Amino acid sequence: MQTLTPLRAFSLLRSLSFRAFSSSSNDYADQSRGGLPRFYSEVLPPHKGNVVRVHGDEFWHMTKVLRLSTNDRVELFNGKGGLIEGCIQSIDRTGLDFVALNDLKLIPPQSTQWHVFAGFGTLKGGRADWLVEKCTELGASTVSPLLTERSPSISESRMDRLQRVILAASKQCQRLHGMILKPPTKVNYLLHLVGESKVSLLAAAKATPVVCAMTSLTNEASGLIIIGPEGDFTEKEMNMMIKAGVTAVGLGSHRLRVETATIALLATVMLWSDSQQTPAS
Repeated sequence: MQTLTPLRAFSLLRSLSFRAFSSSSNDYADQSRGGLPRFYSEVLPPHKGNVVRVHGDEFWHMTKVLRLSTNDRVELFNGKGGLIEGCIQSIDRTGLDFVALNDLKLIPPQSTQWHVFAGFGTLKGGRADWLVEKCTELGASTVSPLLTERSPSISESRMDRLQRVILAASKQCQRLHGMILKPPTKVNYLLHLVGESKVSLLAAAKATPVVCAMTSLTNEASGLIIIGPEGDFTEKEMNMMIKAGVTAVGLGSHRLRVETATIALLATVMLWSDSQQTPAS
């Protein structure tokens, strides 16, 4: 495998970043550059002139936080690629009526599909919220709390909170296909997923630098990203995953927090995947 110098690796990442963000498809541009305030609704009106009712948290956000009123234009999305523009037709004490100004748009999902497994169940002080928020913004398809010997559980109340974090982040970054928060996953079950995946990357100290390792992953736009808990995986867990077929990758010479390692690895593979899907100019 070709060895990259630090300068060459830095230049490569700059190139990937430029290509990924300057050569996106039109559909992706539609997802990320909308100018109207955007809100979530499980039900969307299919055609121009149809009306849906908005209530609950989104109603509160629209009317009490942003102070929107009748005739203000907004967008609704359903987290499954559906997007529609309309305006507020009427407001009462319990909700508002949204009237569609055009027909429903259905945006296809991105071809890039990376699934994150991270041992963040024991993180405190909002660090797990930050991890999940940034995974949403970067475009991860799913995030699963990974249960390990050093991070054996995560509370149901915390999972509920993380769902709310994902929705807020999806609205902020104009993401139309919502990231899925998967149920907690044990290492033993993860081994099964590794066996079925073409690419599984495990962040590990003193491993081959990730940019070097990914030179052999041309045209791969999906896979698993695995990050250990605070204190890292046990030697037994590490050996089990290596035996199952994961590729250990390094993220530099410094010891990283769980959330930092997750975002560093996810950002790298997302930029790499975008560059592989974009035809050279």
